[in-house]
Amino acid sequence: MTERRAASLFIAPALLVIGAFFLVPVLAAFALSLTDFDLYALADLHNLRFVGLDNYIDILHTPLFWKSLLNTLYFVGIGVPLSIAVSLGAALLLDSKLARCKGLFRTALFAPVVTTVVAVAVIWRYLLHTRYGLINYGLGKIGIAPIDWLGDPHWSMPAIILFAVWKNFGYNMIILLAALQGIPGDLYEAARIDGATVPQQLRHITLPMLRPALLLVAIITVSGYFQLFAEPYVMTQGDPLQSTVSVLYFMYQEGFKWWSLGRASAIAFLLFALILGVTTLLLRLGRRGGAT
Repeated sequence: MTERRAASLFIAPALLVIGAFFLVPVLAAFALSLTDFDLYALADLHNLRFVGLDNYIDILHTPLFWKSLLNTLYFVGIGVPLSIAVSLGAALLLDSKLARCKGLFRTALFAPVVTTVVAVAVIWRYLLHTRYGLINYGLGKIGIAPIDWLGDPHWSMPAIILFAVWKNFGYNMIILLAALQGIPGDLYEAARIDGATVPQQLRHITLPMLRPALLLVAIITVSGYFQLFAEPYVMTQGDPLQSTVSVLYFMYQEGFKWWSLGRASAIAFLLFALILGVTTLLLRLGRRGGAT
């Protein structure tokens, strides 16, 4: 009993902080999503009305919500595998014996993660400029016509995906690099003695041993990419033709452009339910793969 009291005293401050800055705001936001809280209610709470699930139903009947959801799923479906592949490739290169100046390259590849999203997004806007951007300049040198990266609905989201992958892959790279360094070298030595080639070692040793780390990276990346906002907000403002409007950007417009905070809160919980469903599916697939 004494040990339980001591443990309770130690964790009580942390639980109070979590309750005050996480649990209470979440409950308040959920309560807000059940009302028609808007600019008029913000000025006078007597204008606040309880509407139940009307906000959720209305959002599900809003075409722009489904457009933003498709855009977000496109971003996640392409960006997450690409980000994980680039992260894994960089981690394998840094872990190989052929790599030199590993500390320098590790720092350089991780640097985009700690840079400010808005600042580097502005730089990427210039890199992607149709007439003066370095990317189109390089494409012109190999005979490819300039591409309107941020003005063409077909290229705007791929451009944002490339930027997001460049910005975030370093974080996953560090996780995978740590997991790679934890694989016993005896396994590779035994595989080489048995005549296994490098691709066979990658398939039968590296990837199975990396499964827990890959699952963690996948969950972190999926939950982060579903919250796409800063990139389209700075680079395209959701255009052209609403091709880069994400669910979070749609929520921002509802809450801070139209001051419909009740609807914005409802969008937030719909997004939460979506992220929860996808991450739960990933966990089940990861456990099933680990069992086999």
